[in-house]
Amino acid sequence: MAKLLSCVLGPRLYKIYRERDSERAPSGVPETPTSVTTPPSSSWDTYYQPRALEKHADSILALASVFWSISYYSSPFAFFYLYRKGYLSLSKVVPFSHYAGTLLLLLAGVACLRGIGRWTNPQYRQFITILEATHRNHSAENKRQLANYNFDFKSWPVDFHWEEPSSRKESRGGPSRQGVALLRPEPLHRGTADTLLNRVKKLPCQITSYLVAHTLGRRMLYPGSVYLLQKALMPMLLQGQARLVEECNGRRAKLLACDGNEIDTMFVDRRGTAEPQGQKLVICCEGNAGFYEVGCISTPLEAGYSVLGWNHPGFAGSTGVPFPQNEANAMDVVVQFAIHRLGFQPQDIIIYAWSIGGFTGGLVTRTVRQHLNLNNAEQLCRYQGPVLLIRRTKDEIITTTVPEDIMSNRGNDLLLKLLQYRYPRVMAEEGLRVVRQWLEASSQLEEASIYSRWEVEEDWCLSVLRSYQAEHGPDFPWSVGEDMSADGRRQLALFLAQKYLHNFEATHCTPLPAPNFQMPWHL
Repeated sequence: MAKLLSCVLGPRLYKIYRERDSERAPSGVPETPTSVTTPPSSSWDTYYQPRALEKHADSILALASVFWSISYYSSPFAFFYLYRKGYLSLSKVVPFSHYAGTLLLLLAGVACLRGIGRWTNPQYRQFITILEATHRNHSAENKRQLANYNFDFKSWPVDFHWEEPSSRKESRGGPSRQGVALLRPEPLHRGTADTLLNRVKKLPCQITSYLVAHTLGRRMLYPGSVYLLQKALMPMLLQGQARLVEECNGRRAKLLACDGNEIDTMFVDRRGTAEPQGQKLVICCEGNAGFYEVGCISTPLEAGYSVLGWNHPGFAGSTGVPFPQNEANAMDVVVQFAIHRLGFQPQDIIIYAWSIGGFTGGLVTRTVRQHLNLNNAEQLCRYQGPVLLIRRTKDEIITTTVPEDIMSNRGNDLLLKLLQYRYPRVMAEEGLRVVRQWLEASSQLEEASIYSRWEVEEDWCLSVLRSYQAEHGPDFPWSVGEDMSADGRRQLALFLAQKYLHNFEATHCTPLPAPNFQMPWHL
């Protein structure tokens, strides 16, 4: 009876992967009462084949889930319509609650029938036995056996906790449960006195912006968090996971962030290969509608690097919602996992991020600033390490006019703000002007023309920068260029711009080819 209840409440099973070694029966895992046939060895993985009762019950529950999602998103309009028609009175609500209760009982019965169908299937019984054993004992053998299954990630046991590193347990320098410290946007009107009257005047706008950000705004900014989109992409995501496991021997893990969100990750280890770049780990951060299963992870994989992919909170297997604070908390636990569990040194970790989140033009400024502000430039300026920006010259998402207008590409602002922070003396009036001219070039020929017009001497630029670094240290900002001529500042500004930004002639969603995946420049 206990096993039947586990089958009723257990997660949905999608695929069964073939054993990766010659061992069959997992030690420490109880045998199922019925003999279990292993998946055919002719293919690496196979879709789990449910019995007829489980299959039809699953279809009914999945349809109910879709209808519930549609009802949830349309509920404001439905309530408004029902209110206008007078259907929200007590005499109308009570019968409706009876219908809803009856429907819930029917769905509970369907779930029980699905559990019976699972209980009669030896493959599912073996899976649920291994899952329960892994929850009781997180041994390496149990986890190895569980990795042979692809199932609803909510039931996957946690592999890494944000408090695991000793420094976090001592609460020194790590995030609290409130999360990682973020840069906060400056007030929009700094010259206005913050009186009680002004607060009252701003209150309606603040309430409106909060409601927009937490309903429509978040889903516009991160469409990948919408359940209906995830449901439509599910076959593609399952295929992507199968490819990572089959071709790259990927290992899936669940990380628990400090805000309680569970982060879905996939790690591909290339340290055992002959390629030297396999010793470096590339952490891939997907765009606002991207998933590691089908995202930018393919570029560093093709280039031979070790790779760690993760999904935003609320995307696929990750829980939560993708607000900036949750994003920072998720990224923190991913990096800690890479260092303390996977064993990579910080200097061997590369962050590869696609897109900037694609701010939606329909959101008002107040909403973005107060609730959805990713402040990319400010966060980037806090980082002291090497950086390489890749500007897509035909990007149709992060341009504010048309893709052909390359000066409206928001990547330009990232470069300018980064250079102005790191080299403020170089990026004075002359340096800023010449970098803007270089950014305006629409082809490699025009870039080279501007570069040669100012006769940039790269050896001289390198010697100036190395001399300054040797004398003053590597920490930014630098005061190099303070006593330099205008011509020297122009040369140095162009040299730095070319080192910090590379152009890639493509649209926003075109995958970056492996040859274009290069390490950032550093002295």
